[in-house]
Formats: sequence, C-alpha cells, structure tokens
Amino acid sequence: MGNSYDLKKTAQQIRMDALKAIHAAGAGHPGGSLSVSDILTVLYFKVMNVDPSNPNMEDRDRLVLSKGHAAPALYATLAHRGFFDCSELLTLRKINSRMQGHPDMHKCPGVEISTGSLGQGFSAAVGMAIADKLDGRDRKTFVVTGDGELQEGIIWEAALAAAKYNLGNFTAVVDWNNLQIDGVVDNVKKVAPIDKKFEAFGFETFVVDGHDIDALIDAFDKASKITDKPTCIVAKTIKGKGVSFMENQAGWHGKSPSDEQLKQALEELQA
Repeated sequence: MGNSYDLKKTAQQIRMDALKAIHAAGAGHPGGSLSVSDILTVLYFKVMNVDPSNPNMEDRDRLVLSKGHAAPALYATLAHRGFFDCSELLTLRKINSRMQGHPDMHKCPGVEISTGSLGQGFSAAVGMAIADKLDGRDRKTFVVTGDGELQEGIIWEAALAAAKYNLGNFTAVVDWNNLQIDGVVDNVKKVAPIDKKFEAFGFETFVVDGHDIDALIDAFDKASKITDKPTCIVAKTIKGKGVSFMENQAGWHGKSPSDEQLKQALEELQA
C-alpha cells in the first residue's frame, strides 16, 4: 500500500494530527507519539492484514500498543487507515470520546486491547499469540513497547513464555528512543543491550533505524519468514522526532504544546 515516499508522508501527517489532538486536549504524550509514528505507519499501511470496514474481521493481524500513552499516534494512524474520520481525533481525552487518554478496546474501533499500565500490553499480546497457535489461526500479533517499559518484570515473564511456546506468530517492536518520563532510560534503570537480552530470551532480533521506512519494511519482512520462534525488532528512534524543540527532550514526554509551539511544530513537520 504505497511506496516508502508515500508512507513517509503519511507518517508526517500522523505526527501532525497527533500533535493537533494533544493540543486540543491540553494534555497527552507528544514525545513517544512522534517517535513511534513511522513504526505504526509501516505496520498498518504495509505489513498488517486489517480491514477498516470490518475491524473485527476473523483472521486479521493484531497490534497491541503496550506503550499506551502513545495513543495519539495510534488514533491518528487508525484514522488515516480508514477506521474512523480524522475529525474525531480532536475529541482526544474529552468526556464520552472514543479517543481516551489511553487506548480503550470498548470504545475505539481498531484497538485490540486496552493498554496503559506498562508491561501488561506485552503480556496480553503474548497470550493472544498463544491462543492463535492453539486455535491453528494463521495470523500475526504485533506488540509495540517502549524501552523504558522494558524495566517492567512482566515483559520478561511474557518473553519467556513466547519463546517456550515457539511463537513464530509474535513480533515485538521496541521503540528505543532512550528517554522516559524521568530522563535517560539507562540512567533510570539500564535496559541495554536490548537486542542481546531478547536473544538470550529466545527471540530472533533485528536492530533498525526506526525512522527509515525501507529498513522497517525489510525487518518486518525478515521477521515474517521466521516461524519457529518469536521475533523482536529493536527500532532506534528519536523522542519528539521531527520537531526541533521536542527532539531528545524528556520534558516533552507528557505535556501539550502551546498555540505558538503547535504552529512551529506543524511548520517543521510540513517542511
């Protein structure tokens, strides 16, 4: 669905719409939304088998956003993929909105499971993949996790299970932007080397530039050919990607841009 140039443009539009939504809400998480946008774009527009007109299609691939605070990027991706109208994005965090502050499976079409409590989405995704394997379903489960999120023990318990059950239908993607709410990830609690750790837990791992569309497509293609064990794509990203004053700034983990900051951010992303 589109070449890498078109996908790059889509990712930029997703970034812009995520920021507009956060600005309209007066709250949200721009840093991690901007870092994960290319990953979500490649998954929804190139890799995954989904049908926006039938979100509950029987044998669809499934994406779990374990780093649920990046919901604005997920909502914008789903909107551009056709699950609902882009105008609805501006209802983010409003009372009765389908766009809750963290993804809500009961409200938002395309959201497979409610996430936000860090680590739990990863564990639930492993459970989904085990169930599919038991049922003989031919589909993939993808989970996107943050690098700071890897400090949660539940991630590694689930990773052990993924390897034990030879989940060739499961791919984890780590949004490795090296920042979390309290600062540099390894200063809070060291998680590197991420690829070697997942390898030690029984995963086939790939390290890529998480903003290089072609590299991401290639990594997902390689992962799809591995059927006897789980895979992990460690995507090196930049928190706040595309907005000069947000890039690599932990302070932009969870706050809304002002009118002037939004204007500047949109101009930079459009350029």
